[in-house]
Amino acid sequence: MTRTWFVTGTDTEVGKTAVSCALLSAAAAGGLRTAAIKPVAAGCDARGRNDDAMQLLACMTEELDYEQVNPVALQAAIAPHIAAAREGRRLQVRRLAGLCRGVMLQGAQFVLIEGAGGWRVPLGPRETLADLAISLQVPVIMVVGMRLGCINHALLTAEAIRRDGLELAGWVANQPGEPMACHAENLQTLRHLLPAPLLGEVPHITPFAPVSAASFLDLSALK
Repeated sequence: MTRTWFVTGTDTEVGKTAVSCALLSAAAAGGLRTAAIKPVAAGCDARGRNDDAMQLLACMTEELDYEQVNPVALQAAIAPHIAAAREGRRLQVRRLAGLCRGVMLQGAQFVLIEGAGGWRVPLGPRETLADLAISLQVPVIMVVGMRLGCINHALLTAEAIRRDGLELAGWVANQPGEPMACHAENLQTLRHLLPAPLLGEVPHITPFAPVSAASFLDLSALK
C-alpha cells in the first residue's frame, strides 16, 4: 500500500530537503520502498538540475528519472511563480497533481512530496503550493526551523494547514544552523501548542548525512 505525505516548511531554508532525506532513509531502514517528488524547484545548475531534487533522488530506493522527481525545474533561485513568469511558463496545480499521482502509482510504499518554501508559496495569480496538497488530499509533515520566530511561524502554518482541511500528521524540529537561544524552552512550547506529534528533533549535522539524521526520527506516529 502506498502512503504519501506532503512536506512543507515554516519558511524557506528550514531544512525541508534534509528532513525529507532523513525520513526516506528512516523508512528504507524499516524495509519500505521509498520515492520522493519535488514538483517545482527554483534554482538549477547548467544542466537544469536542482540540488534539492538530486538529494531526494539519491535517498530514495526506487529508480526514477530526474524528470519524474522534479518535473518543473526553474533556472533562477527565486519565488517559483516569478521564475516561471520570466521563462514564459505557467504553473498549474492540475498538471502538477497528475505528475505526482504518476509517481504515487509506481509502487513505492512511502512517498514524500516536497514543497518549495512555506505553505502559501504562489504558483501563479490564483494558486499556491497548498492547493497542490489540497488537490492530492494527502496529510502534511511540517518542518520547523528552530530559530528565532519559529513558534509564530509554526503555529500559523499549522493553523493554515488545518483550515485547508488537511491533516497535520506530524512535525520535525530541525536545527538548520547553530542552536538558538532557549532552544529547549522553544521546543517545549511547540510540543505543547502544536496539534500533532513530534517525529523527531534533528540537530545540526556537518557534513549532513541522511542516515545519521534518520536516527533522530520516529516514524511510528505517522498514521
